[in-house]
Amino acid sequence: MSYQALYRVWRPQSFVDVVGQEHVTKTLQNALLQQKISHAYLFSGPRGTGKTSAAKIWAKAVNCEKAPTNEPCNECASCRGITDGSISDVIEIDAASNNGVEEIRDIRDKVKFAPSVVKYKVYIVDEVHMLSIGAFNALLKTLEEPPKHVIFILATTEPHKIPLTIISRCQRFDFKRISSQSIVKRMNLIVNETGVNCDEKALHVIARAAEGGMRDALSLLDQAISFSQDQVTVEDALTVTGAVSQQFLNKLSLAVKEKNVAVGLEVLDELLFQGKDPSRFIEDLILFYRDMLLYKTAPNLEESFERVLLDEEFKTLTETISEDEIFQLIEVLNKTQQEMKWTNHPRIFLEVAIVKLCQLEQVGTSPTSFKEVDELKSKVSQLEDQLRELKQNGVTINEEGQPSQQQKQPQRRSRSGYQAPAGKINEILKTATKSDLSLIKSRWGDMLNRLVHNQMRSQAALLNEAEPVAASTSAFIIKFKYEIHCQMAMDNAKFLSELSNLIKELTGQTMAIVGVPDEQWHGIREGFLRNHKDDSNEQEGFEQEQGNEELVVSEAIKIFGNDLIEIKD
Repeated sequence: MSYQALYRVWRPQSFVDVVGQEHVTKTLQNALLQQKISHAYLFSGPRGTGKTSAAKIWAKAVNCEKAPTNEPCNECASCRGITDGSISDVIEIDAASNNGVEEIRDIRDKVKFAPSVVKYKVYIVDEVHMLSIGAFNALLKTLEEPPKHVIFILATTEPHKIPLTIISRCQRFDFKRISSQSIVKRMNLIVNETGVNCDEKALHVIARAAEGGMRDALSLLDQAISFSQDQVTVEDALTVTGAVSQQFLNKLSLAVKEKNVAVGLEVLDELLFQGKDPSRFIEDLILFYRDMLLYKTAPNLEESFERVLLDEEFKTLTETISEDEIFQLIEVLNKTQQEMKWTNHPRIFLEVAIVKLCQLEQVGTSPTSFKEVDELKSKVSQLEDQLRELKQNGVTINEEGQPSQQQKQPQRRSRSGYQAPAGKINEILKTATKSDLSLIKSRWGDMLNRLVHNQMRSQAALLNEAEPVAASTSAFIIKFKYEIHCQMAMDNAKFLSELSNLIKELTGQTMAIVGVPDEQWHGIREGFLRNHKDDSNEQEGFEQEQGNEELVVSEAIKIFGNDLIEIKD
């Protein structure tokens, strides 16, 4: 191939060309000058930050004919041979495709042979975290005590997957993400050397899209050069990277500030029509407001901006928006971004978010602070608690906020947890019959199976530890083993509706459903029996069960004695 990609042509050939990793290159250069060469190195860091390039530069420097030197000369036969790959003593291994024990054993057998051309035999193992456990174990002893003429350089993007026994045998160097300024500086050098006309702002767009990777930046630059005509413009860079232009972000932000929903939705439609990714767009919008907040609070940190290029329109817009408004906007956008991860219709969430942003109440224009808002929320919460207590005590509140004489049933939910509606349960028990209870129990298993088939598996699980304990012609009572399960079931209106429909299909009767925790059921049942023990109405639905239990207990006491009997419900 006559053409080579930019990241291959401009691959660093000396330490000074490795951008943004001065903490690594400085250490390696000092080690070369002092001839403190270790037997194993571990280079870790994000993709495209210069790990493999630094490894090859190190291999050239230790084998350079002018050694000891802090930079390879790239002129001697050793340097040129390592650069073009003609010297077999520098071996590059892709651990992703050579990750078995046999490949590592082959290396272990060959390391004892002296290098044929240069002073050191260098093994560069790329993506070393892909090695299997057996391969790592085979490498351990050789890595710890290799021959004096062998150097291992392990490169990885995921150092946490490497066994600690391997890491402890290496000198570790962590490569960091390259700053946008460093990437732009390097790309400026490249475009000047190649004679390509490129807009400075386009380079900034590409650098920010690269997310700290020089290789990604050069690939995007290569693509933008191919896409453009005579000059790489900002629009070319935005098209290649899929980013949104700042002009659109400024326009949308102005529409939000002016609460103009129509303009905001028009801008969104135009962006989506151009094929912009909704997830990338909302990320750009969050970073836009983040940079706006940073500019308002720390305007001197321009180099920390992720998305914004300072222009007059942005500066003017920033002056009209308060910090509290930016906090609100970022919070809404962040929630929308999280919701978009689990939907097949991200456009709808985006449109709803734009409407929400345009309808937010302005904050910061009044003296109300976050502290005052928190105090108001606390007072509202206290009032709600007091109102809840009144309702639990049977006091209702009319529209004017005055107590009403009409008594209502207590709320099921209390501060201590779920409170079963004892009044409703007593009414059901008055008309409960054994035949109605038997009917419900005979259809209970079919009802659970239908819940599972109706995609309500999690709701059906709430009934695994529950059973019907009393029933009348119009309602039945479900006893739950755990109070939390009872509360979750009774608070789920959709679940109760589905359960009622299934009971009607299976029994032909429309029946209301009342839940009660196990520990509360026994107290309610005993209280009802005490109050109605002289009544003659049919109570087979639960009285017979109570009578059988008392008979068993009395017989057990006669046989074993009262001291040895412990009664558990």
